[in-house]
Amino acid sequence: MKYETVIGLEIHAELSTKTKAFCACEYKFGGEVNTQCCPGCSAMPGALPVLNKSVVDYAVKMGLAAGCRINKTSAFDRKNYFYPDLPGGYQTTQNFTPVCEGGGVDFFHEGEKRTARLTRIHMEEDTAKLLHGDAFEGTLIDFNRAGVPLIEIVTEPDFRSGEEVKNFLEALRTMLLTLDICNCKMQEGAMRCDINVSVRPEGQKEFGTRVEMKNVNTFSGAILAIEFEAARQIALLESGGRLFQETRRWDEQLEESVAMRTKEDAADYRYFRDPNLVPLVISDEWIAEIAADLPELPIPKLERYKSLGVPTAESHMLIEQVDKSRFFEAAITLGANPKNAAIWTMGHITARLNKVGMAIADAPVSAADLHAVLEMVAAKKISIDSGKLVIDEIFDAHERGEKPASPDEIVQKKSLAQVSDEGEIKRLVEEVLAANEKSVADYKGGKQNAFAFLVGQCMKASKGKANPQVVNELIRAALG
Repeated sequence: MKYETVIGLEIHAELSTKTKAFCACEYKFGGEVNTQCCPGCSAMPGALPVLNKSVVDYAVKMGLAAGCRINKTSAFDRKNYFYPDLPGGYQTTQNFTPVCEGGGVDFFHEGEKRTARLTRIHMEEDTAKLLHGDAFEGTLIDFNRAGVPLIEIVTEPDFRSGEEVKNFLEALRTMLLTLDICNCKMQEGAMRCDINVSVRPEGQKEFGTRVEMKNVNTFSGAILAIEFEAARQIALLESGGRLFQETRRWDEQLEESVAMRTKEDAADYRYFRDPNLVPLVISDEWIAEIAADLPELPIPKLERYKSLGVPTAESHMLIEQVDKSRFFEAAITLGANPKNAAIWTMGHITARLNKVGMAIADAPVSAADLHAVLEMVAAKKISIDSGKLVIDEIFDAHERGEKPASPDEIVQKKSLAQVSDEGEIKRLVEEVLAANEKSVADYKGGKQNAFAFLVGQCMKASKGKANPQVVNELIRAALG
Protein backbone atom coordinates (compact mmCIF):
# COMPACT_ATOMS: atom_id res chain seq x y z
CA MET A 1 0.00 0.00 0.00
CA LYS A 2 1.22 3.50 -0.78
CA TYR A 3 0.98 6.12 1.93
CA GLU A 4 0.86 9.92 1.97
CA THR A 5 2.63 11.90 4.68
CA VAL A 6 0.67 14.83 6.16
CA ILE A 7 2.58 17.48 8.09
CA GLY A 8 1.62 20.54 10.11
CA LEU A 9 3.95 22.88 12.00
CA GLU A 10 4.03 24.88 15.20
CA ILE A 11 6.87 27.40 15.07
CA HIS A 12 7.96 29.37 18.12
CA ALA A 13 9.74 32.63 17.30
CA GLU A 14 11.43 34.54 20.11
CA LEU A 15 10.63 38.23 19.74
CA SER A 16 13.54 40.68 19.76
CA THR A 17 11.99 43.08 22.23
CA LYS A 18 14.16 44.96 24.74
CA THR A 19 12.31 43.50 27.72
CA LYS A 20 10.28 40.39 28.52
CA ALA A 21 6.60 39.84 27.85
CA PHE A 22 5.14 40.77 31.25
CA CYS A 23 7.96 42.43 33.21
CA ALA A 24 10.78 44.94 32.71
CA CYS A 25 13.64 42.39 32.71
CA GLU A 26 16.02 42.55 29.76
CA TYR A 27 17.13 39.29 28.19
CA LYS A 28 20.28 38.45 26.26
CA PHE A 29 21.26 34.92 25.32
CA GLY A 30 24.26 33.59 27.20
CA GLY A 31 23.91 35.84 30.26
CA GLU A 32 25.09 34.65 33.65
CA VAL A 33 22.63 32.23 35.19
CA ASN A 34 19.68 33.82 37.04
CA THR A 35 20.81 37.43 36.52
CA GLN A 36 18.00 38.42 34.14
CA CYS A 37 14.95 37.66 36.23
CA CYS A 38 12.73 39.34 38.80
CA PRO A 39 9.83 38.40 41.11
CA GLY A 40 7.49 38.68 38.10
CA CYS A 41 9.14 36.28 35.66
CA SER A 42 10.14 33.89 38.44
CA ALA A 43 6.49 33.82 39.65
CA MET A 44 7.00 35.04 43.21
CA PRO A 45 3.75 35.45 45.16
CA GLY A 46 2.16 38.87 44.79
CA ALA A 47 3.99 39.86 41.58
CA LEU A 48 1.58 41.00 38.86
CA PRO A 49 2.18 40.95 35.07
CA VAL A 50 2.26 44.08 32.91
CA LEU A 51 1.99 43.49 29.15
CA ASN A 52 4.85 44.76 26.98
CA LYS A 53 3.29 46.79 24.13
CA SER A 54 6.13 45.87 21.75
CA VAL A 55 5.11 42.21 21.98
CA VAL A 56 1.71 43.12 20.55
CA ASP A 57 3.31 45.36 17.90
CA TYR A 58 5.54 42.51 16.69
CA ALA A 59 2.76 39.92 16.71
CA VAL A 60 0.44 42.18 14.71
CA LYS A 61 3.30 43.03 12.35
CA MET A 62 3.78 39.34 11.57
CA GLY A 63 0.04 38.90 11.19
CA LEU A 64 -0.27 41.76 8.72
CA ALA A 65 2.71 40.47 6.70
CA ALA A 66 1.06 37.04 6.50
CA GLY A 67 -2.36 38.44 5.56
CA CYS A 68 -3.98 37.32 8.81
CA ARG A 69 -7.17 38.64 10.33
CA ILE A 70 -6.23 40.75 13.34
CA ASN A 71 -8.61 40.19 16.24
CA LYS A 72 -9.28 43.62 17.65
CA THR A 73 -10.24 42.08 20.98
CA SER A 74 -8.23 39.17 22.34
CA ALA A 75 -7.14 37.94 25.74
CA PHE A 76 -4.51 35.93 27.59
CA ASP A 77 -5.15 32.52 29.11
CA ARG A 78 -3.39 30.21 31.52
CA LYS A 79 -2.13 26.86 30.26
CA ASN A 80 -1.82 24.78 33.40
CA TYR A 81 0.79 22.07 33.78
CA PHE A 82 3.44 21.28 36.35
CA TYR A 83 7.06 21.08 35.29
CA PRO A 84 10.19 22.50 36.97
CA ASP A 85 10.87 25.01 34.17
CA LEU A 86 7.44 26.62 34.66
CA PRO A 87 7.75 28.53 37.95
CA GLY A 88 4.09 29.52 38.29
CA GLY A 89 2.66 26.13 37.36
CA TYR A 90 1.07 27.68 34.25
CA GLN A 91 2.13 29.39 31.03
CA THR A 92 0.57 32.68 29.98
CA THR A 93 -0.60 32.19 26.39
CA GLN A 94 -3.59 32.78 24.10
CA ASN A 95 -5.85 29.79 23.63
CA PHE A 96 -9.41 31.00 23.14
CA THR A 97 -8.83 34.21 21.15
CA PRO A 98 -5.43 34.53 19.45
CA VAL A 99 -4.26 37.91 18.22
CA CYS A 100 -4.10 36.71 14.58
CA GLU A 101 -6.06 34.10 12.63
CA GLY A 102 -5.93 32.79 9.06
CA GLY A 103 -3.51 34.10 6.47
CA GLY A 104 -0.60 32.32 4.86
CA VAL A 105 3.10 32.44 4.01
CA ASP A 106 4.39 32.19 0.43
CA PHE A 107 7.41 30.02 -0.35
CA PHE A 108 9.03 28.27 -3.30
CA HIS A 109 9.14 24.50 -3.71
CA GLU A 110 10.55 22.78 -6.79
CA GLY A 111 10.56 26.13 -8.60
CA GLU A 112 6.85 26.73 -7.94
CA LYS A 113 5.41 29.40 -5.64
CA ARG A 114 3.14 27.95 -2.98
CA THR A 115 1.23 29.29 0.01
CA ALA A 116 1.12 27.52 3.35
CA ARG A 117 -2.09 28.40 5.20
CA LEU A 118 -1.86 29.58 8.78
CA THR A 119 -4.34 28.60 11.45
CA ARG A 120 -3.32 31.25 13.95
CA ILE A 121 -0.55 33.33 15.47
CA HIS A 122 -0.68 33.86 19.19
CA MET A 123 1.51 35.43 21.87
CA GLU A 124 2.89 33.58 24.87
CA GLU A 125 5.79 33.52 27.31
CA ASP A 126 8.77 31.17 27.23
CA THR A 127 9.68 28.84 30.06
CA ALA A 128 12.81 28.73 32.21
CA LYS A 129 15.73 26.48 31.21
CA LEU A 130 16.73 23.25 32.90
CA LEU A 131 20.47 22.72 33.37
CA HIS A 132 22.15 19.34 33.48
CA GLY A 133 25.87 18.73 33.86
CA ASP A 134 28.63 16.50 35.15
CA ALA A 135 29.80 19.17 37.62
CA PHE A 136 26.69 18.83 39.79
CA GLU A 137 24.03 16.31 40.73
CA GLY A 138 20.40 16.58 39.76
CA THR A 139 18.95 19.42 37.72
CA LEU A 140 19.29 23.19 38.18
CA ILE A 141 17.01 25.90 36.80
CA ASP A 142 18.01 29.12 35.03
CA PHE A 143 15.13 31.63 35.11
CA ASN A 144 16.73 34.06 32.63
CA ARG A 145 14.60 32.76 29.76
CA ALA A 146 11.36 32.64 31.77
CA GLY A 147 8.90 35.22 30.45
CA VAL A 148 10.75 35.91 27.19
CA PRO A 149 8.07 36.81 24.59
CA LEU A 150 7.24 34.34 21.83
CA ILE A 151 4.82 34.17 18.97
CA GLU A 152 3.62 30.71 18.03
CA ILE A 153 2.84 30.38 14.33
CA VAL A 154 0.54 27.39 13.68
CA THR A 155 0.07 26.12 10.14
CA GLU A 156 -2.61 24.01 8.56
CA PRO A 157 -1.51 20.43 7.66
CA ASP A 158 -0.53 21.57 4.16
CA PHE A 159 2.88 19.90 3.77
CA ARG A 160 3.60 16.50 2.24
CA SER A 161 7.39 16.13 2.48
CA GLY A 162 10.38 17.12 4.57
CA GLU A 163 11.90 19.11 1.70
CA GLU A 164 8.69 21.14 1.40
CA VAL A 165 8.79 21.89 5.14
CA LYS A 166 12.45 22.96 4.90
CA ASN A 167 11.66 25.38 2.06
CA PHE A 168 8.75 26.84 4.05
CA LEU A 169 10.85 27.27 7.21
CA GLU A 170 13.55 29.07 5.23
CA ALA A 171 10.92 31.42 3.76
CA LEU A 172 9.41 32.03 7.21
CA ARG A 173 12.86 32.75 8.64
CA THR A 174 13.45 35.29 5.86
CA MET A 175 10.12 36.98 6.63
CA LEU A 176 10.86 37.21 10.36
CA LEU A 177 14.30 38.70 9.65
CA THR A 178 12.86 41.13 7.09
CA LEU A 179 10.28 42.31 9.64
CA ASP A 180 13.13 42.60 12.19
CA ILE A 181 11.10 40.97 14.96
CA CYS A 182 13.22 37.84 15.59
CA ASN A 183 16.92 37.08 15.08
CA CYS A 184 16.04 33.46 14.13
CA LYS A 185 19.25 32.04 15.66
CA MET A 186 18.17 28.42 15.92
CA GLN A 187 21.35 27.48 17.79
CA GLU A 188 20.18 29.86 20.56
CA GLY A 189 16.59 28.60 20.49
CA ALA A 190 15.25 31.84 19.00
CA MET A 191 13.36 29.85 16.35
CA ARG A 192 12.08 26.41 17.29
CA CYS A 193 9.79 24.02 15.51
CA ASP A 194 7.38 21.30 16.62
CA ILE A 195 6.33 19.02 13.78
CA ASN A 196 3.04 17.13 13.61
CA VAL A 197 3.28 14.07 11.36
CA SER A 198 0.68 11.52 10.29
CA VAL A 199 0.37 9.07 7.41
CA ARG A 200 -2.66 7.86 5.50
CA PRO A 201 -3.25 5.55 2.52
CA GLU A 202 -3.10 7.46 -0.76
CA GLY A 203 -6.57 8.65 -1.73
CA GLN A 204 -7.94 8.60 1.83
CA LYS A 205 -9.45 11.93 2.92
CA GLU A 206 -9.40 11.35 6.67
CA PHE A 207 -6.18 12.20 8.48
CA GLY A 208 -4.21 9.50 10.26
CA THR A 209 -3.18 9.53 13.92
CA ARG A 210 -1.01 12.57 14.57
CA VAL A 211 2.33 12.40 16.35
CA GLU A 212 4.06 15.58 17.54
CA MET A 213 7.85 15.80 17.41
CA LYS A 214 9.67 18.33 19.56
CA ASN A 215 13.27 19.53 19.68
CA VAL A 216 13.76 20.03 15.93
CA ASN A 217 16.47 22.69 15.88
CA THR A 218 17.74 22.74 12.29
CA PHE A 219 16.19 22.85 8.83
CA SER A 220 18.10 19.75 7.75
CA GLY A 221 16.96 18.07 10.96
CA ALA A 222 13.35 18.76 9.97
CA ILE A 223 13.80 16.68 6.81
CA LEU A 224 15.41 13.80 8.69
CA ALA A 225 12.81 13.91 11.47
CA ILE A 226 9.87 13.81 9.07
CA GLU A 227 11.35 11.03 6.95
CA PHE A 228 12.14 8.93 10.01
CA GLU A 229 8.77 9.44 11.67
CA ALA A 230 6.78 8.74 8.49
CA ALA A 231 8.78 5.54 7.89
CA ARG A 232 8.27 4.48 11.53
CA GLN A 233 4.52 4.98 11.34
CA ILE A 234 4.21 3.16 8.01
CA ALA A 235 6.26 0.22 9.28
CA LEU A 236 4.08 0.00 12.38
CA LEU A 237 0.85 0.04 10.33
CA GLU A 238 2.19 -2.49 7.84
CA SER A 239 3.07 -4.87 10.66
CA GLY A 240 -0.50 -4.71 11.99
CA GLY A 241 0.30 -2.32 14.84
CA ARG A 242 -1.72 0.65 15.98
CA LEU A 243 -0.67 4.28 16.24
CA PHE A 244 -1.42 6.37 19.32
CA GLN A 245 -1.45 10.15 19.59
CA GLU A 246 1.77 10.98 21.38
CA THR A 247 4.61 13.45 21.77
CA ARG A 248 8.08 12.34 20.70
CA ARG A 249 11.47 14.03 20.96
CA TRP A 250 13.78 14.22 17.94
CA ASP A 251 17.30 13.11 18.86
CA GLU A 252 19.73 14.68 16.40
CA GLN A 253 22.63 12.45 17.40
CA LEU A 254 20.68 9.20 17.05
CA GLU A 255 18.68 10.63 14.12
CA GLU A 256 15.49 9.08 15.43
CA SER A 257 12.42 10.13 17.42
CA VAL A 258 12.05 8.95 21.01
CA ALA A 259 8.72 8.63 22.84
CA MET A 260 8.17 11.26 25.57
CA ARG A 261 4.51 11.03 26.61
CA THR A 262 1.02 10.49 25.29
CA LYS A 263 -0.25 13.62 23.56
CA GLU A 264 -2.39 15.85 25.73
CA ASP A 265 -5.65 17.39 24.59
CA ALA A 266 -6.68 20.96 25.34
CA ALA A 267 -8.80 19.77 28.25
CA ASP A 268 -5.70 18.37 29.96
CA TYR A 269 -4.31 21.88 30.30
CA ARG A 270 -7.46 23.28 31.97
CA TYR A 271 -7.24 26.59 30.08
CA PHE A 272 -8.93 29.60 31.63
CA ARG A 273 -8.65 33.37 31.20
CA ASP A 274 -5.80 34.95 33.13
CA PRO A 275 -7.48 37.05 35.84
CA ASN A 276 -4.40 39.31 36.18
CA LEU A 277 -4.45 40.54 32.57
CA VAL A 278 -7.28 42.61 31.13
CA PRO A 279 -8.58 41.87 27.60
CA LEU A 280 -6.41 43.29 24.85
CA VAL A 281 -8.13 45.82 22.58
CA ILE A 282 -6.32 46.76 19.36
CA SER A 283 -7.73 49.84 17.64
CA ASP A 284 -7.85 50.50 13.90
CA GLU A 285 -5.40 53.35 14.46
CA TRP A 286 -2.93 51.02 16.18
CA ILE A 287 -3.14 48.52 13.32
CA ALA A 288 -2.71 51.28 10.73
CA GLU A 289 0.38 52.57 12.54
CA ILE A 290 1.96 49.09 12.47
CA ALA A 291 0.97 48.57 8.82
CA ALA A 292 2.65 51.84 7.84
CA ASP A 293 5.91 50.49 9.25
CA LEU A 294 5.87 47.24 7.25
CA PRO A 295 8.95 46.78 5.05
CA GLU A 296 8.94 45.32 1.54
CA LEU A 297 8.22 41.60 1.92
CA PRO A 298 10.49 38.87 0.51
CA ILE A 299 8.42 37.73 -2.50
CA PRO A 300 7.75 41.26 -3.88
CA LYS A 301 11.40 42.08 -3.22
CA LEU A 302 12.48 39.00 -5.19
CA GLU A 303 10.35 40.07 -8.14
CA ARG A 304 11.78 43.60 -7.98
CA TYR A 305 15.35 42.32 -7.95
CA LYS A 306 14.70 40.19 -11.00
CA SER A 307 13.17 43.20 -12.78
CA LEU A 308 16.40 45.10 -12.06
CA GLY A 309 18.38 42.43 -13.89
CA VAL A 310 19.77 40.69 -10.82
CA PRO A 311 20.43 37.00 -11.65
CA THR A 312 17.99 34.50 -10.13
CA ALA A 313 20.56 32.84 -7.86
CA GLU A 314 21.76 36.15 -6.40
CA SER A 315 18.15 37.39 -6.04
CA HIS A 316 17.24 34.40 -3.88
CA MET A 317 20.42 34.67 -1.81
CA LEU A 318 19.84 38.36 -1.17
CA ILE A 319 16.29 37.98 0.11
CA GLU A 320 17.40 35.07 2.32
CA GLN A 321 20.30 37.08 3.79
CA VAL A 322 18.64 40.27 4.93
CA ASP A 323 21.83 41.98 6.15
CA LYS A 324 23.43 41.57 2.71
CA SER A 325 20.22 42.72 1.06
CA ARG A 326 20.46 45.98 3.01
CA PHE A 327 24.09 46.41 1.93
CA PHE A 328 23.09 45.77 -1.70
CA GLU A 329 20.18 48.22 -1.46
CA ALA A 330 22.51 50.91 -0.13
CA ALA A 331 24.92 50.35 -3.04
CA ILE A 332 22.25 50.62 -5.75
CA THR A 333 20.76 53.68 -4.04
CA LEU A 334 24.16 55.33 -4.59
CA GLY A 335 23.91 54.41 -8.27
CA ALA A 336 25.66 51.04 -8.52
CA ASN A 337 24.56 48.71 -11.33
CA PRO A 338 22.14 46.24 -9.62
CA LYS A 339 23.38 43.14 -11.44
CA ASN A 340 27.05 43.85 -10.73
CA ALA A 341 26.38 44.99 -7.15
CA ALA A 342 24.53 41.74 -6.43
CA ILE A 343 27.23 39.57 -7.99
CA TRP A 344 30.03 41.31 -6.08
CA THR A 345 28.09 41.36 -2.79
CA MET A 346 27.24 37.66 -2.91
CA GLY A 347 30.54 36.74 -4.56
CA HIS A 348 33.88 38.27 -3.62
CA ILE A 349 32.69 40.27 -0.60
CA THR A 350 30.83 37.28 0.86
CA ALA A 351 33.93 35.11 0.31
CA ARG A 352 36.05 37.54 2.33
CA LEU A 353 33.42 37.74 5.07
CA ASN A 354 33.23 33.94 5.29
CA LYS A 355 37.02 33.71 5.48
CA VAL A 356 37.09 35.66 8.75
CA GLY A 357 33.61 34.76 10.02
CA MET A 358 32.35 38.34 9.90
CA ALA A 359 28.85 39.71 9.39
CA ILE A 360 28.49 42.28 6.63
CA ALA A 361 27.20 44.82 9.15
CA ASP A 362 30.67 44.69 10.76
CA ALA A 363 32.63 44.64 7.49
CA PRO A 364 35.21 47.38 6.80
CA VAL A 365 34.01 47.67 3.20
CA SER A 366 31.00 49.95 2.76
CA ALA A 367 28.30 50.20 0.11
CA ALA A 368 30.02 53.41 -1.01
CA ASP A 369 33.30 51.50 -1.46
CA LEU A 370 31.57 48.89 -3.61
CA HIS A 371 29.91 51.59 -5.68
CA ALA A 372 33.29 53.32 -6.23
CA VAL A 373 34.96 50.06 -7.31
CA LEU A 374 32.14 49.19 -9.71
CA GLU A 375 32.27 52.69 -11.23
CA MET A 376 36.00 52.34 -11.87
CA VAL A 377 35.56 48.91 -13.41
CA ALA A 378 32.71 50.15 -15.64
CA ALA A 379 34.83 53.11 -16.77
CA LYS A 380 37.68 50.65 -17.48
CA LYS A 381 39.89 52.59 -15.12
CA ILE A 382 40.71 49.30 -13.41
CA SER A 383 40.15 45.66 -14.31
CA ILE A 384 37.79 43.30 -12.49
CA ASP A 385 40.79 41.57 -10.91
CA SER A 386 42.15 44.92 -9.75
CA GLY A 387 38.74 45.76 -8.32
CA LYS A 388 38.91 42.60 -6.24
CA LEU A 389 42.38 43.62 -5.07
CA VAL A 390 40.92 46.94 -3.89
CA ILE A 391 38.27 45.12 -1.85
CA ASP A 392 40.95 42.78 -0.47
CA GLU A 393 43.13 45.70 0.58
CA ILE A 394 40.24 47.25 2.53
CA PHE A 395 39.77 43.98 4.42
CA ASP A 396 43.53 43.48 4.88
CA ALA A 397 43.99 46.98 6.30
CA HIS A 398 41.20 46.30 8.79
CA GLU A 399 42.87 43.05 9.84
CA ARG A 400 46.15 44.92 10.35
CA GLY A 401 44.35 47.32 12.65
CA GLU A 402 44.65 50.20 10.20
CA LYS A 403 42.01 52.55 8.86
CA PRO A 404 41.33 51.43 5.27
CA ALA A 405 42.11 53.93 2.51
CA SER A 406 39.48 54.89 -0.05
CA PRO A 407 39.23 52.83 -3.26
CA ASP A 408 40.72 55.73 -5.30
CA GLU A 409 43.67 56.00 -2.90
CA ILE A 410 44.29 52.25 -3.07
CA VAL A 411 44.28 52.29 -6.88
CA GLN A 412 46.87 55.10 -6.91
CA LYS A 413 49.01 53.66 -4.13
CA LYS A 414 49.19 50.19 -5.68
CA SER A 415 49.34 51.42 -9.28
CA LEU A 416 46.28 49.39 -10.24
CA ALA A 417 45.02 51.76 -12.93
CA GLN A 418 44.30 49.90 -16.15
CA VAL A 419 46.39 50.71 -19.23
CA SER A 420 44.19 51.39 -22.27
CA ASP A 421 46.70 53.26 -24.42
CA GLU A 422 46.79 51.31 -27.70
CA GLY A 423 50.34 52.35 -28.52
CA GLU A 424 51.74 51.06 -25.27
CA ILE A 425 49.71 47.82 -25.42
CA LYS A 426 50.67 47.28 -29.09
CA ARG A 427 54.35 47.43 -28.16
CA LEU A 428 53.76 44.88 -25.39
CA VAL A 429 51.81 42.57 -27.75
CA GLU A 430 54.62 42.66 -30.32
CA GLU A 431 57.14 41.68 -27.64
CA VAL A 432 54.99 38.77 -26.41
CA LEU A 433 54.36 37.43 -29.94
CA ALA A 434 58.05 37.62 -30.77
CA ALA A 435 58.92 35.69 -27.61
CA ASN A 436 56.27 32.99 -28.23
CA GLU A 437 56.73 31.97 -31.88
CA LYS A 438 55.57 28.39 -31.21
CA SER A 439 52.23 29.55 -29.73
CA VAL A 440 51.75 31.90 -32.69
CA ALA A 441 52.35 29.00 -35.07
CA ASP A 442 50.00 26.76 -33.04
CA TYR A 443 47.22 29.36 -33.25
CA LYS A 444 47.69 29.77 -37.00
CA GLY A 445 47.60 25.97 -37.23
CA GLY A 446 44.11 25.91 -35.68
CA LYS A 447 44.83 25.51 -31.96
CA GLN A 448 42.44 28.04 -30.41
CA ASN A 449 43.75 27.59 -26.86
CA ALA A 450 47.05 29.13 -28.01
CA PHE A 451 45.23 32.47 -28.32
CA ALA A 452 44.20 32.39 -24.64
CA PHE A 453 47.82 31.60 -23.72
CA LEU A 454 49.08 34.64 -25.63
CA VAL A 455 46.47 36.88 -23.98
CA GLY A 456 47.56 35.56 -20.60
CA GLN A 457 51.20 36.29 -21.37
CA CYS A 458 50.32 39.86 -22.31
CA MET A 459 48.36 40.35 -19.10
CA LYS A 460 51.23 38.87 -17.12
CA ALA A 461 53.74 41.16 -18.82
CA SER A 462 51.57 44.17 -17.97
CA LYS A 463 51.14 42.93 -14.38
CA GLY A 464 47.41 42.75 -15.00
CA LYS A 465 47.11 46.41 -15.89
CA ALA A 466 46.46 46.13 -19.64
CA ASN A 467 42.88 46.47 -20.78
CA PRO A 468 41.93 42.87 -21.69
CA GLN A 469 39.57 43.97 -24.48
CA VAL A 470 42.28 46.03 -26.16
CA VAL A 471 44.77 43.17 -25.72
CA ASN A 472 42.38 40.74 -27.44
CA GLU A 473 41.74 43.13 -30.33
CA LEU A 474 45.43 43.87 -30.94
CA ILE A 475 46.49 40.21 -30.80
CA ARG A 476 43.78 39.24 -33.30
CA ALA A 477 44.86 42.06 -35.59
CA ALA A 478 48.52 41.06 -35.32
CA LEU A 479 47.81 37.38 -36.00
CA GLY A 480 45.55 38.15 -38.94
